[in-house]
Amino acid sequence: MLIIFLLTYEIGTIYNTVKSKTLSKIKFRYINSKGDLNMQNNKLYWKLSSFFFLFFLSIASIFTFFAIWLGQSLNLSGAQTGIVFSVNAVFTMLFQPLYGYISDKLGLRKNLLYFISILVILSGPFLIFIYQPLLNWNFWIGALTGGSYLAITFLAGISAIESYIEKVGRKYEFEFGRARLWGSIGAAVAAAIGGRMLNINPDINFWIASGSGILLLLVISLTKVEVSTIEEKKAKSLSVQDLGSLFKRKDFWIFMIFMLGTGCIYNVFDQQFPVYYASLFPTEQLGNQIFGYLNAGQVFLESGMLLVAPFIVRKVGPKGGLILAGIIMILRVIGSGLVSDPYSISFIKLLNAPEFAIIIVSVFKYLATHFDTKFSSILYLVGYQFAMQLGAVILSPIVGNLYDSIGFRQTYLIMGGIVTIFTLFGTFLLRNQNQASKDRNDSKLTA
Repeated sequence: MLIIFLLTYEIGTIYNTVKSKTLSKIKFRYINSKGDLNMQNNKLYWKLSSFFFLFFLSIASIFTFFAIWLGQSLNLSGAQTGIVFSVNAVFTMLFQPLYGYISDKLGLRKNLLYFISILVILSGPFLIFIYQPLLNWNFWIGALTGGSYLAITFLAGISAIESYIEKVGRKYEFEFGRARLWGSIGAAVAAAIGGRMLNINPDINFWIASGSGILLLLVISLTKVEVSTIEEKKAKSLSVQDLGSLFKRKDFWIFMIFMLGTGCIYNVFDQQFPVYYASLFPTEQLGNQIFGYLNAGQVFLESGMLLVAPFIVRKVGPKGGLILAGIIMILRVIGSGLVSDPYSISFIKLLNAPEFAIIIVSVFKYLATHFDTKFSSILYLVGYQFAMQLGAVILSPIVGNLYDSIGFRQTYLIMGGIVTIFTLFGTFLLRNQNQASKDRNDSKLTA
């Protein structure tokens, strides 16, 4: 039903804008953020939205039930599962700065998207015939091998894709959130069917991921993004020294520290939440299936929130959006530690939808407001994603041990306290929107 609503919303917006035109001039076109009509923008929007849908269908097919697969199918302990996530985060940290630099160096060229699409096609065979046997044979060799592949394909690849499409959106003037919502719909579809597939055979989810990769390659092959001579020269002018200049800025470090204590907890909290949720039901199989439906509902809700998140962020400002997302995160994490029945925990889980939509839109707006957009991919992959993975490397094994020793609910209360501290930190030290002009000038001077 939500997919029908979103399609109706998009078509309705287009219709309301063009209905005053004469029939001879009416064309099905995408409306950009300034209200202009452009057929090329429309085609790009739908193709890149399709790319988002397929990529998130593949990543969610693997990672929605990843912790459950490790625990129930491979019989790993909570501590071992935490180590797997930590190893994944280490490799993701290694690839994110590299992806960020290469992405800004390539500009609007599609090379990285071709590369990632081919890797996604290989995901099913890798997980079934290489990763799983290695984890059973030698845990550490399996974790290291799987971590490197999963990071370069999905965990770092997702950030490179988001950054690329955000850049295209700025050029062709369509809202990133509107394109990104189709990724959430793809993830919701995977979550809706993934629980049932997990109970039948986990390998089915991995083959779905590979099948999505084939379609990804087809979509990006049919997508044409024009690259001007000026844009190509600007991209090629980027140097390694430019990356170093960012680390000299105090406000960049403040942003990274804020994300370390908020966005990082967001990821670590979600890692083994499916395991806890399934434990609240009479059987693990029933819990897995219900979690799939719940996660699908949450991600569908997230899709709707991505439509309204840009309006919320424009109203409260990028800093206000980051703080608002932090407050929602506090309520979600602490709330999960205070309740113990599946009905309450299911309701609290849905808070993930507005939290994610607001934070991802706020991050892009905050970075574009306070830094030179020449560094957009580096800023996003290093300042936002790298900070979250750094925290995950440190916290995942610690949190995994806490789950085993004191239980999920008590651990959630501790994590909620950490988010509260870092949200207060951001309230006082993140930059306000009225400081934007000075910040951008400083960024250009240090480049």
